Amino acid sequence: MPGQLLLEVVTPDRLLFSQQVDEVIAPGTDGEFGVLPGHCHFLSTLRIGELRYRVGETTSYMSVLWGFAEVTPQKVTILAEIAEKAEDIDVERAQAAVAQAEQRLEVGGLPSEVEEAKVSLEKARLRKKTAEHAQRISQT
Repeated sequence: MPGQLLLEVVTPDRLLFSQQVDEVIAPGTDGEFGVLPGHCHFLSTLRIGELRYRVGETTSYMSVLWGFAEVTPQKVTILAEIAEKAEDIDVERAQAAVAQAEQRLEVGGLPSEVEEAKVSLEKARLRKKTAEHAQRISQT
């Protein structure tokens, strides 16, 4: 089995990340999936979730909101609508967004407004969780 594979995370704005990694765990629509070097070819849609990748003993995190993943034996390409590295997320701002989304959900409204509030809350909680991972890593 080869040693590493290339992970590239691309958003509509830019190439966010490109690095050789040992393992990738991505939030597929049907559940998380893991990829090691030499994996078979496949495509998957992505849901709102946390992308993890490991280099040696260090695991790093990103938030990913929707998109697609293309896997080959040597490369994982994540085409995400929105993606953020954990270290780029402000924890306090993420916590405030969670509180604001929870308030919007409590208010209720039309079914479309409630659904929008649920998605906002899911995104805010993901960003908060991902940012907290970066905080823990930087404190060790």
